[in-house]
Amino acid sequence: MGKRKFADAAARELLGADHNQEHHPDILILTYGPKDEKEEKKAADGKEYERARSIRIGQIRQLQQRLTTRPTLGDKRVVIIDPADDMERNASNALLKSLEEPPEGTFFLLVTHRPAQLLPTIRSRCRVLRFNPLSQDELVQELKSSMPETDGAALADAVQFAGGSPGSAQQFVEQDLGSIAQVMRTLIAEGDRTFKARGELAARIGARPDRERLQAILTLARNLTADAAAQADPRQRLALIDAHSELVALTRQAPTFNFDPGLLAMEIGTLLASACAASERANV
Repeated sequence: MGKRKFADAAARELLGADHNQEHHPDILILTYGPKDEKEEKKAADGKEYERARSIRIGQIRQLQQRLTTRPTLGDKRVVIIDPADDMERNASNALLKSLEEPPEGTFFLLVTHRPAQLLPTIRSRCRVLRFNPLSQDELVQELKSSMPETDGAALADAVQFAGGSPGSAQQFVEQDLGSIAQVMRTLIAEGDRTFKARGELAARIGARPDRERLQAILTLARNLTADAAAQADPRQRLALIDAHSELVALTRQAPTFNFDPGLLAMEIGTLLASACAASERANV
């Protein structure tokens, strides 16, 4: 729904900063760090590195040390924690102290995809801002405004598969995911006894997709399973819900694991095909 983009824009608005500025010294972003000392060295050398699966207490401690100093350019600073629901429990407890008595001029923006995973004591100290899906008409207007060069067919496909998210719709167009969406729908509807569709999915994803493309593809797969579940019979609906849950877990792991793209594509295809297999068993 664009929660992180909103957090970035809100931070710059609070600081009166240029929205086109890539880095601002008074916007502190806390997310997954390197997995271990070996990966920390890779990160320090500017190389690709494997990320941890959670936000750790050491990162919170480093942040709190930074907050003992004054902001660099003015009298305000913003801390963005994304995803806040992936903080270790000790990290959450440590952060709570800063939320209870925030330094003067410091704003905390916690981006969360599963608010229930946050400690109740953290939720009680935050103002909740929900991001609801847009209607199809609202999404069409948003895309026409932000991507006026997009042709009608691509725009219609993007709206159909975006799940009400303008960010997902934009990624759908930018990553040219139309053909991938077709294969995914075939996997959900017909399964894949011969593995042919899964091979085609891997080919269309490509041999070396970047992280952004993989995230867009996983978002598309989640949206398609959610849409199919809403229209399925009870037995297949349960299978689609299971597949969706697995895709959510895979999405969380993708930024922090060094997946082989081909194997990841096969895993996505297998999860989608599994829902159809449940339906087939029901009809035997």
